[in-house]
Amino acid sequence: MKQKKKYNDDFKKTIVELYHTGSSVSALSSEYGVSEVTIYKWIKALTPISEETGSLTPKDIAAIQKENLRMKQEIEILKKAMAIFAKK
Repeated sequence: MKQKKKYNDDFKKTIVELYHTGSSVSALSSEYGVSEVTIYKWIKALTPISEETGSLTPKDIAAIQKENLRMKQEIEILKKAMAIFAKK
């Protein structure tokens, strides 16, 4: 059974930066022993969407959306609690 390698975020960011400075995915794959598919996934996840408005990556947006959903759920719970206490 093939064991899945774990790479830390700094390593992933370094590979993506090397890609953006001109290294090809195939060269990075050969040099660092990471599959091309994996590198393409990192590029997609860690490349900023718009440099002008800041630098949000798809990973950042997903984290923001998750936090937003959690906050909406908490607000709904608080609204229900307020309704219960308002009746007393």
